Amino acid sequence: MILQVSSSGSSLFSPFSACNRINYLLYCKGRRSIRLSRWHFKQVRPRHFAVAASENGVFTSPEIAKSFDFTAEERIYNWWESQGYFRPNFDRGADPFVISMPPPNVTGSLHMGHAMFVTLEDIMVRYQRMKGRPTLWLPGTDHAGIATQLVVERMLASEGIKRTELSREEFRNRVWQWKEKYGGTITNQIKRLGASCDWTREHFTLDGQLSRAVIEAFVRLHEKGLIYQGSYMVNWSPTLQTAVSDLEVEYSEESGYLYYIKYRVAGGSRSDFLTVATTRPETLFGDVALAVNPKDERYSKYIGQMAIVPMTFGRHVPIISDKHVDREFGTGVLKISPGHDHNDYLLARKLGLPILNVMNKDGTLNEVAGLYSGLDRFEARKKLWAELEETGLAEKKEPHTLRVPRSQRGGEVIEPLVSKQWFVTMEPLAEKALQAVEKGELTIIPDRFEKIYNHWLSNIKDWCISRQLWWGHQIPVWYIVGKDNEEEYIVARNADEALEKAHERYGKNVEIYQDPDVLDTWFSSALWPFSTLGWPDLSAEDFKRFYPTTMLETGHDILFFWVARMVMMGLEFTGTVPFSYVYLHGLIRDSQGRKMSKTLGNVIDPLDTIKDFGTDALRFTLALGTAGQDLNLSTERLTSNKAFTNKLWNAGKFILQNLPNQHERPAWENILAYKFDREDSVCNLPLPECWVVSKLHALIDSVTASYDKFYFGEVGREIYDFFWSDFADWYIEASKARLYQSGDNTVASTAQAVLLYTFENILKMLHPFMPFVTEELWQALPSCKEALIVSPWPKTQLPSNTSLIKKFENFQALVRAIRNARAEYSVEPAKRISASVVASDEVIQYISKERDVLALLSRLDTQNLHFTDIPPGDADQSVHLVAGEGLEAYLPLADMVDISAEVQRLSNRLSKMQKEYDGFIAKLSSPNFVEKAPEDVVRGVREKAAEAEEKITLTKNRLEFLKSNVLVSR
Repeated sequence: MILQVSSSGSSLFSPFSACNRINYLLYCKGRRSIRLSRWHFKQVRPRHFAVAASENGVFTSPEIAKSFDFTAEERIYNWWESQGYFRPNFDRGADPFVISMPPPNVTGSLHMGHAMFVTLEDIMVRYQRMKGRPTLWLPGTDHAGIATQLVVERMLASEGIKRTELSREEFRNRVWQWKEKYGGTITNQIKRLGASCDWTREHFTLDGQLSRAVIEAFVRLHEKGLIYQGSYMVNWSPTLQTAVSDLEVEYSEESGYLYYIKYRVAGGSRSDFLTVATTRPETLFGDVALAVNPKDERYSKYIGQMAIVPMTFGRHVPIISDKHVDREFGTGVLKISPGHDHNDYLLARKLGLPILNVMNKDGTLNEVAGLYSGLDRFEARKKLWAELEETGLAEKKEPHTLRVPRSQRGGEVIEPLVSKQWFVTMEPLAEKALQAVEKGELTIIPDRFEKIYNHWLSNIKDWCISRQLWWGHQIPVWYIVGKDNEEEYIVARNADEALEKAHERYGKNVEIYQDPDVLDTWFSSALWPFSTLGWPDLSAEDFKRFYPTTMLETGHDILFFWVARMVMMGLEFTGTVPFSYVYLHGLIRDSQGRKMSKTLGNVIDPLDTIKDFGTDALRFTLALGTAGQDLNLSTERLTSNKAFTNKLWNAGKFILQNLPNQHERPAWENILAYKFDREDSVCNLPLPECWVVSKLHALIDSVTASYDKFYFGEVGREIYDFFWSDFADWYIEASKARLYQSGDNTVASTAQAVLLYTFENILKMLHPFMPFVTEELWQALPSCKEALIVSPWPKTQLPSNTSLIKKFENFQALVRAIRNARAEYSVEPAKRISASVVASDEVIQYISKERDVLALLSRLDTQNLHFTDIPPGDADQSVHLVAGEGLEAYLPLADMVDISAEVQRLSNRLSKMQKEYDGFIAKLSSPNFVEKAPEDVVRGVREKAAEAEEKITLTKNRLEFLKSNVLVSR
């Protein structure tokens, strides 16, 4: 309602607004139509391209549509793309702004993580494009080795085919067929979010150009001695039969057991044994030692002796001491199985203990497990525990919460396993990456992630880059048939070069074969910022123009696995940091702050959200977060921002309906004559117009600064508040007095010019956040000269008048005070009331000039609206309002309410409130209630009693005031 002061209160098309009570055609001489068609504008402005776009059915005007139609988004997007707006344009500048899109998995479908990165990156790109910089947002997809192979294997299984029944080449052909058919799904969905990428430069990590870059990188790293082959512990996927990266392992809290097993001390009595607590009994076949803390008095006498590993026919292992053994966990005795635990592996290497592997790569136990050989690891666990119980070596089994490593792709339990793999030596690469941040060559946003970045790079481990898959970049290593492939191998860029090297080294009769493994997907992704621009061809036009890139935006969860590796590879191969900034966003959680998962059933589909709320509302909601912070996404937020979209649409409708028609050339000349970039022109505006233009100019400066600092949440909140609170709730409402009541063409044209100017700039500032609705509205404006997506960003440092801002704020305080009084006394919204405004001559001078606006916004009777420097004669019979220092108002009470009826109403209300209050006091006076009722219940009754008492006091005061007025009137 218009009487409310809150931003949600002043409806643009309130049933009590002036346009619903006044036939404003009476005040608009010469107007033939309020609803103007685009044809009307052809004769008063040049025929610009945007008009042509409107005429060809791309855009819909608010004059025609009741609300913004979400189905128009795809039409608008296709039009942008068809006009080439997404490609870099060097006409307006030479300093490019470049972002490489984090390539989503080709197997993927849109989720909220994609929606977040697309929104933030598109905001950056659209802003920089409007600033006049050539912008390149380079898109692409990742071949996603494990995920894609898993998808295609499942597809083959549905046809009754196993991968192993096909040759490698046949299988890869089937994957390519799948990619051609389904690989574009994620790309099309990203377009649906409004991503203004240059799709003519789209890449795929298995493209010929990128594959060439991957091979070149491997060869160069090997030539420098930074790539080596060795047997080390990795995360092993038994089902996929491959090593997986740390990123592809997710740890979940699951219910399991802690098994307590007795290890007898060799040569001791039956009472000499050490009990080990373990979550994986089946790994005991790989035990090489037992370890205790040297300060643990329970076991100090056994240090240096030997223990017998159960169920191994008497195999002995040493009992050793190590200060890192946790005396509090389990029994304080640690079994060391270095072939099956990452920590045990590191400890064994430090102490020089042997590595014993008891597991095959398919998850079954091998011959080291003796009678258990061939059993699945979980089946072996059950059988082993049963037999330990039979032999008396099982002490107990108790429930325990396990931290289980599972494959992100297949969901199976990952097995730590020692395997022969290819590795990259990371320390020398990490050192340069650390220096890049230290020297300020790379800025991480938010900066708190610098510590995490530095810690990881300072404690970096060598990178396992080989995967036992058929889909991906096959490792460019060839072996000699009949030779030891650990010692004799050839690294080459292709098979012909490898064969030539083999002939030179071993003679013409040798045969070679390529390493069957492929490279970790992250290896090709690490080259993404420069491989997509033509590297290793340093003369490539895109490489020369766009490298190094400007920004890398991604989730903070892949800071190590992708961002840091790109920095290292960029420095190694190009000598330059691949981007100047890294912007890290947080995770999107549900309204309760929980991580979205199918298990919880709280996953929100972006495409469903777009269908219900529109892309703009989704983008605006996602962009209001803070860099690096997780964002709770709720239906309430989306609903609120959908309402914001509608509010924009209605504002556009109002403005278009109140602009001159095509025949009013003088009116258009007057509107276009206003120049708001000069201080004198702004200061000479009437008070509401000067206020809104001054606030707008301050907003442009503030918003531009926040955009430049990547404070997108601040940008969104500031524009939202200005549009809704200042422009829609105040200025649009105030402008109705100019448009419908003034009868002065000059006053009306001033309002029209200010409405148009302010709305244009709001659309420009909002466009990076809400591209669709802003472009649609922009195309409907008669001042539109080109597409909003490429229109110039608003100028900064424009004039504003702070003293007039304060004057209008004083004016607003007066309106709010009157509105609050009307609401307090339940005055009918349509009723006009009298008022006396009391202030100094200076204040009265500027407020009285806005008599019509004050009357319109406060529902005052202009015939009985008085301005004076002393209280009126009926002050004692009026509601006295203090709007601010030196500004008061008196509202005759009898003009607002039927005093006798109000006295009766309040008396009845007071009686009811007194009964409620007495009931609360009676409860609190009862010892049974106070002593026996829960503390929070008693506290709640006390709070209600205090609240009731306060209301009674206020009601009594008002009754006394009303009764005194009844006596006076009598």
